[in-house]
Formats: sequence, structure tokens, C-alpha cells
Amino acid sequence: MNRYSMDEKYKHLAEIIKKRRSIRTFLQKKVEKEKITKIIHSARYAPSAGNLQPLEIIIVDDPLIKQEIFYAALQQESIQSAPVVLVICGDVDRTASKYGKRGRELYVIQDIATATQNILLTATSLGLGTVWVGAFDEDKIRRILQLPKNVRPFAIIPIGYYEKEPEVPYKRSIEEIIHYNTW
Repeated sequence: MNRYSMDEKYKHLAEIIKKRRSIRTFLQKKVEKEKITKIIHSARYAPSAGNLQPLEIIIVDDPLIKQEIFYAALQQESIQSAPVVLVICGDVDRTASKYGKRGRELYVIQDIATATQNILLTATSLGLGTVWVGAFDEDKIRRILQLPKNVRPFAIIPIGYYEKEPEVPYKRSIEEIIHYNTW
């Protein structure tokens, strides 16, 4: 028997979605390994094209490696201040093996984006802050993390505890973004 009704489950999920914010400053408090494990598990359950599961995650907590990543990512302070950083990668050959060029250039990106969203929402549900960092020198990240040629870094996610929640940003109304049948 379900613990919550469908409406209660929706409300709970909707609250987590609404609560998620980009957090760029973190407390110097270690993130429990169990929480990181839960976050990684949630990423594993993201959909992927053909269920090929190209997701690869590098967990970085070594201060020297984080500093190198910091410089490769345009010196974004959130990387240095977070106790742990996840580098979200995709095995492009895995997806291309079934879908060719479209798999390599689109599907793997979609697959990693859905896994990244799961990471952000799960971290929020566990009382942690995150920010999705996409601005970085891919070649430098590849070198720092010694990634094989077929594995591409797509996102850097600093994770940690934060002092206060930021304000809710402006969001366009539903009426502004929906279109029925055609534009």
C-alpha cells in the first residue's frame, strides 16, 4: 500500500522542484557519503536512449584536484567552496554504437541532462545545495580527470550545505510558455 496518495506525492515532488536553487557558496561541512550514494543512485535511474546508460560520474573531494577544476571552469568559486564536486560525463561511444551521429551529438547530451536533473533534485531533497556548472574548458577537464577519449565531461556539480536559501527567481507564467498544436 502506498504511503501517500498520488496528489500528496505530486505536492511533495513539486515542492522539491520549486525549492531547488543554484547555490554558489557552501559551508565547510562534509557531505555524508550516504547522501552522495543516494544522489548517484537517483542519477542511475534517469532515462537514456535505448537504455544504453552512458552516464559516468567522477566524485572529486581532493582539494588539489578541485583547485585544478576551478581554474579549468573559469574560476567559479562554487567549485572551490563545495566540499564535494561531481563531474558528470557521458560515454559518447556507448550511445553512438546504436544511434550513430545523432546518438553522439544529441542523445548522449539528453541522457546526461536528465541524470543531472535527478542529481540536482535529489540533493535538494536531502537538504543540500547544488549548482549546474556548464562553463569550463573541456580539454582541461579531460586532462585533469584523465578521461578516456570516448568519455566527455558535460557538467560540473558542486554539492554542499548552505547557510541560507536564495530568493525565488522570476519565472515566466504558464500562459507565456505554452502553445497548443502550433505556435
